[in-house]
Amino acid sequence: MGVGAAAQQRPGARHPVTLPPQVAASIDDDGVWHVDGGDLGCARLLIHLRRHVATLEAGTVVHLTSTDPVAPIDLPAWCRLTGHVYLGPVEPAARPTYAIEVAAAPTPTDPNKPWHRA
Repeated sequence: MGVGAAAQQRPGARHPVTLPPQVAASIDDDGVWHVDGGDLGCARLLIHLRRHVATLEAGTVVHLTSTDPVAPIDLPAWCRLTGHVYLGPVEPAARPTYAIEVAAAPTPTDPNKPWHRA
C-alpha cells in the first residue's frame, strides 16, 4: 500500500515534507532525511527521489524505504549514473530501507526519466 499525500510523522521526526503524490519525507533529529516510497515501482520512486535530493545540500544522507524488490539493484545504478553515493541497506529496519548521500554536483538527469542523463 502506498503512502498517502499527507506527510507521515515518524517518532522523533521534525520538518515533514510531502512529495506528491505518494512519497512522504521527514528529517529526524539525527539530520537524516527519511523518504518513504511505500510500494511505488522504482521508475516512479526515482522520479520523486530525484526531485527531493535536488533540494538537499551535498553530504546529506537520505534513507529511502521501498518495498519494490528491484530497489536494491536500481538505487546503486542510479547513484552511479548521477554521482550520488549509495551507502547500502540500513539495518535494522522494519521495512527495506537504503541509504544514499547527496552529491555536491550530481550529473543532471531527465526530470521525467531520472534513469536517463539530461
